[in-house]
Amino acid sequence: MNETNAGGVRQRSVEIVVPVYNEAHVLADSIGRLHSYLESSFPFPFRITIADNASTDATLQVATDLTHRLPHVHVEHLAAKGRGRALKHVWSNSAADVVAYMDVDLSTGLEGFLPLVAPLLSGHSDLAIGSRLHRQAAVVRGAKRELISRSYNLLLKAGLAARFTDAQCGFKAVRTDVFRALAPHIEDNAWFFDTELLVLAERNRLRIHEVPVDWVDDPDSRVDIVRTAVDDLKGMGRMLRRMATGRARVAAVPRREIVPQVPASRSTDAQVTSVEADVATPVQSKPVGAAATTSAEIKPVGATSATTAEVTPVRAAADASTSARSSRSARLEIAS
Repeated sequence: MNETNAGGVRQRSVEIVVPVYNEAHVLADSIGRLHSYLESSFPFPFRITIADNASTDATLQVATDLTHRLPHVHVEHLAAKGRGRALKHVWSNSAADVVAYMDVDLSTGLEGFLPLVAPLLSGHSDLAIGSRLHRQAAVVRGAKRELISRSYNLLLKAGLAARFTDAQCGFKAVRTDVFRALAPHIEDNAWFFDTELLVLAERNRLRIHEVPVDWVDDPDSRVDIVRTAVDDLKGMGRMLRRMATGRARVAAVPRREIVPQVPASRSTDAQVTSVEADVATPVQSKPVGAAATTSAEIKPVGATSATTAEVTPVRAAADASTSARSSRSARLEIAS
């Protein structure tokens, strides 16, 4: 997956996982849109991996067909359900420098993806999350889901002293070496996986970058809100017990190398809230070639730190993202 540019500098790469369960009816359209966007607008080598969670419909067949039509799409089939299980499997075996995931309904605007991963590619941050509760986010969703989301995140702040604003937004990324260190300590294989990952990261003093997102709720979502809420409360109880006994500390977490900051003529856009000037240079490159068809062929790579040569502001990308967000926000206001 990793490539070098004309100067012989290794380009950092990203693997995007899309966990699915019985999504045959939307999979081809969503992956097609994602692939087209990344191929035309994302300046780093990438791979899209469809993680099929034991689907009982035609999801696996549709996913397999996509791997033949789109050169940068890969599929993994798991025999058991669970979003956390799927992400653990693919992320732990990834050859990319940064791993990410997004929901198959693409509820989050894709223009937020580069601002999400740029601080991780530069070494500035360790994890990154999309936030629907950020003051600059533009969100269209029902009152019930809004209330549940805000209540859950308030519980996390009160019970676990969480500082991140949105635990369950399906738009996250993490440095691969950091995830491998945390993965053995993540117990949940379902929806609480996200929260557990973020709490462990905070407890180990890792830096979490937040991006305000444009979000349009999927009216066809089949997530059982009540059951998920109950499972999340149980997960919080487990985390409280672990924290009380000191089992939330991870000794082998890799630490960021501090990269000298490149002087900037003006501050970056407010959307990229935790990045000032030290995000990775988008190297003019094309996406990686055809992916392998089995995870066994994906060789994990060791942790690599950003070099000064790779670091320069990508203000143009941030400004372009802001312009796209403004346009999309106007459409969201009309739609609402």
